[in-house]
Amino acid sequence: MNSLDMNRVCRKDISIALSPQEKELFSILLQANSELQLHSTLRVAGGWVRDKILGMHSHDIDIAIDNMTGYEFVERLPSWLASRGYSTSNIGKIRANPDKSKHLETATIRINDSSIDFVNLRKEEYNDQSRIPTISIGTPLEDAYRRDLTINSLFYNINTNTIEDYTMRGVDDLRDRIARTPLPPLETFQEDPLRLLRTVRF
Repeated sequence: MNSLDMNRVCRKDISIALSPQEKELFSILLQANSELQLHSTLRVAGGWVRDKILGMHSHDIDIAIDNMTGYEFVERLPSWLASRGYSTSNIGKIRANPDKSKHLETATIRINDSSIDFVNLRKEEYNDQSRIPTISIGTPLEDAYRRDLTINSLFYNINTNTIEDYTMRGVDDLRDRIARTPLPPLETFQEDPLRLLRTVRF
């Protein structure tokens, strides 16, 4: 991984247009984060960011948490939301399924009319005996580099209202219509061969 140029990581030259529903949702999450003293940095990850930069609408909001698991964050929300009059749902849990290349448990909850998935930023370590990685809480940099393509490794930092491009190539590759892996292609595809199919689709 290259040394970070934070001017290229935090893309203040790129902005996205949030819908009123998205603005309300992110405001609610920031308020909960503050009042519950969770001290989390909330980032929307992956496809939603890519699509919003392209000016497309997306319902696929995946929130990546930096200091706890997605479930640990979400389990604190229902009583807080109810006490403030927001409609919500029971917490759903989508368990990891490595055989289908889903290596991390996901927590999901509905806030008002939006369904949101929560996971933690993650670091994946593979060994020669298995394509199933060992998962631990990671940094944004580690999470970005373990993704399939640079255009899917972008974050929208809700706390700072900025696009983050930790590979320093995602925004440019999106503009230039390039499908590029964050790591050397052989390494990325050997770790998870199903990424080849996603690359072909893009």
